[in-house]
Amino acid sequence: METFDCAVIGSGPGGYVAAILASKAGMKTALVEKYPVLGGTCLNVGCIPSKALLDAAEKYYSAKNHASKIGIEFSKLGLNWPKMLAFKNQVIDENNKGLDFLMKKNKVTVFHGEGSLQTANSILIENRTEKKQIEAKKIILATGSKPASLPGVAFDKKVILSSTEALSIDEIPQKLLIIGGGVIGLELGSVFKRLGAKVEVVEFFDRILPNFDSGISKEMLSILKKQGLEFYLEHKVESVVVKNNQVQLSAQDKDQNKLNLEADYVLIATGRKPYTKNLGLEKVGIKTDSKGFIVVDAELKTNLPNIYALGDVIGGLMLAHKAEEEAAYVVEVMQGQKPRINHELIPSVVYTWPEVASVGKTEEECKKMGLPLQVGQFPFKALGRARASGDLEGWVKILAHQTTDEILGCHIVGARAVDLIMEVAVAMTYKASAEDVARICHPHPTFSEGIKEASFGAWNKQYLHS
Repeated sequence: METFDCAVIGSGPGGYVAAILASKAGMKTALVEKYPVLGGTCLNVGCIPSKALLDAAEKYYSAKNHASKIGIEFSKLGLNWPKMLAFKNQVIDENNKGLDFLMKKNKVTVFHGEGSLQTANSILIENRTEKKQIEAKKIILATGSKPASLPGVAFDKKVILSSTEALSIDEIPQKLLIIGGGVIGLELGSVFKRLGAKVEVVEFFDRILPNFDSGISKEMLSILKKQGLEFYLEHKVESVVVKNNQVQLSAQDKDQNKLNLEADYVLIATGRKPYTKNLGLEKVGIKTDSKGFIVVDAELKTNLPNIYALGDVIGGLMLAHKAEEEAAYVVEVMQGQKPRINHELIPSVVYTWPEVASVGKTEEECKKMGLPLQVGQFPFKALGRARASGDLEGWVKILAHQTTDEILGCHIVGARAVDLIMEVAVAMTYKASAEDVARICHPHPTFSEGIKEASFGAWNKQYLHS
């Protein structure tokens, strides 16, 4: 039986990063992956393919609706959905090959098959052709999550879809229903709306993006409505059935008024749940919580001290970059180091257009905690760079402590928000004040000047360009 210093089950962003770093640290490392390709949900049916389609759809939408305004004219503009899917698949394939190369380069032994814990130090790996068992001194569980459905509603993977199937349907729907106004629902809804589908979103809460700052929720609702998406907030879905090749959805609002909708497809985007099927948790006695997430301590150890868990499978923010940070953290802990990880400084992002990004506390959280706030909010339409590119929607909001001026949070709706947020994440990591950021020279004309302007507002209640 082959023995390793470290074995990782699951090859998503958390798993493959952990395997590479463990091997770089001098550990003999194995990576166990159930599927024939590496990368997990993120690379194969999540982050990467959805961003490929979002980018492609935005280019098409912009060419169709905005190009003529800046003097770019087409004699004919076409949309080739099969080719767009082929592009998406090519992006996935190239990333798969890149991961295979990284495993070989870093001398990580890869096993393809379902990994199941047999003891605290042994893993059974089973695929269609063989079974084998390996031993490991340390084990990292990084098996991720999968889409969650609604009670009484099952994915048929034909017209009742999860995000996985929605990324590969063979046609652009004439009409698409989306259950859930969170990140996944809005991103995929944006893809198909840009490509010509009628999109309706049914959301249980009283706002979209309910985990974000309420200002972002309000702004994005207004923007997406202008783009043509329709929303039914505070509606509870009661049933989803298929009749005559159409999906029929019944819902009820807070006043018990009935809503009946019909479409070609329905996408259920109500969240994700931990994927631990056949992992052998019960067999070895690893504890899970009431929702099935693996319970870990501050060092991401399970109740078995040599077995760690990270990423979606332990809950919290279900983000690829959060899993990567936890992977680095775990490997350092395994080496006896004392690393730190601040989950509050992990940015949350949405790849709609305009984009959404947040880091730190929301305004509601600050008020609930009784923190005295100074708020600076600056609109993109006041920036020269935004006017030059036509990206006028949205704003930057900086939250600073009224007494100490320390930045407590940043929330952005607008072009390139996902990249801009990192300036504030770095600043917050070093406990910067709003004055610190305001006094830094930002290049002109750029979108980053919105950060500077909002910081000025949070610092001394005024703006440079106002």
